[in-house]
Amino acid sequence: MTEAVDTRHADDGAIASRRTPLGRDFGKLWTAAAFSNLADGLGRVAVPLIATTLTRDPLAIAALGALAFIPWLVFGLPAGMIVDRFDRRRIMALANALRGLAAVALAVLTVAGALDIWWLFAATLVFGLGETLFDNATNAIVPNLVERRSLDRANGFLQAAQITIDNFIATPIGGVLFAVSLALPMWVGAAGYLIPIVLAAMLPLSAARPLLDTEQPATSRPSTSAAQAIRYLRRHRFLRSMVVFTAVVGSAFSFAQAPTFLYFLDELGVVPAAIGLVTAGIGLGALAGSLIAGTLVARFGRGVVMLGANIVAAASLVAVWAAPEIVTGTVAYALMACAVSVWNVPWGALRQAIVPGHLFGRVLGIIRTVTWGIFPFATLLGGWVARYDLRLPYVSAGGVTLVATLAAVRLLLEASRHTTPED
Repeated sequence: MTEAVDTRHADDGAIASRRTPLGRDFGKLWTAAAFSNLADGLGRVAVPLIATTLTRDPLAIAALGALAFIPWLVFGLPAGMIVDRFDRRRIMALANALRGLAAVALAVLTVAGALDIWWLFAATLVFGLGETLFDNATNAIVPNLVERRSLDRANGFLQAAQITIDNFIATPIGGVLFAVSLALPMWVGAAGYLIPIVLAAMLPLSAARPLLDTEQPATSRPSTSAAQAIRYLRRHRFLRSMVVFTAVVGSAFSFAQAPTFLYFLDELGVVPAAIGLVTAGIGLGALAGSLIAGTLVARFGRGVVMLGANIVAAASLVAVWAAPEIVTGTVAYALMACAVSVWNVPWGALRQAIVPGHLFGRVLGIIRTVTWGIFPFATLLGGWVARYDLRLPYVSAGGVTLVATLAAVRLLLEASRHTTPED
């Protein structure tokens, strides 16, 4: 009886959500995030390519990828504290100004012939530092701009933009710009960071902080200590358990994805010239998941969708392991990417719905430090296992995901009952 009532309310919310525009202010935030993703994507393509002109050491080039995660591991929580303490619009602007200056510095060094691998290491850390601030602030602002019943749809649009830009725009454009000139992707990326700075300044005052604490006496303003966020997570059984579940399953995905390119090249016989078509197909799956997630949540509720997404992801990982040729392997991988995207949308909306606004930055910082901080180690472990069998990481990750999901069925279904801020 309770489930029927919950579903009916979800359907009513879906109708209202579809009729309610997300608004011009959300459009500004979405556009700022889109241009920031474009600039990020150009950097992710250009930096490794530039590195190959400086060194042929695989370890040095791999270190660039590992360094991109370091800021989330060591700065995730401090970034959250900053987001909860200061004007989030200014933080978005500052983060992109920082990354823009780093891009300009790389471009100038490249043109001057003074660039070496250590400058690329330093710039990668700066880009990652800016990302922790910008992404944290963007996520914290969303609940201030859209109605709570529209959070899933808003997060779906943000994720769809990121996937589309990363997979279908930044990658090919970055490659073309690099072919024209080593420094050109950095110049264009620096220009891309300027637009979000302008748009951040155009966001309303409600985007600045969860409370208009500029009008409150200092003694009555919310605390911005890390201890407060840690105590909140420690007391919140549901959210704490969800973080643990996400860390386990996310690590399984990172473990599985370690040998992706070698899997397609060596196991399925994809020619190097066609690998872009494979990654584009996987990107289409991820994009589809982002676009349908909001509708699925509105129809079935967050809990059912989050449970189903993990079951589909587990089955898809096993299908990748068993795939006999290119088409089935690509379809299975795309289905896994679709399921992960479907999961990401309600998981992001769930955090925004239940974490109080004045704590959101710090809580998100802790969550991402715990979860994303583990991913590089899981990836390295997956690469080590893949040295013995390129298919083994996929079936192993599928098994871990399925076992974890079955153990967490009640936890995941409980997500539908958490819809308002919980202190």
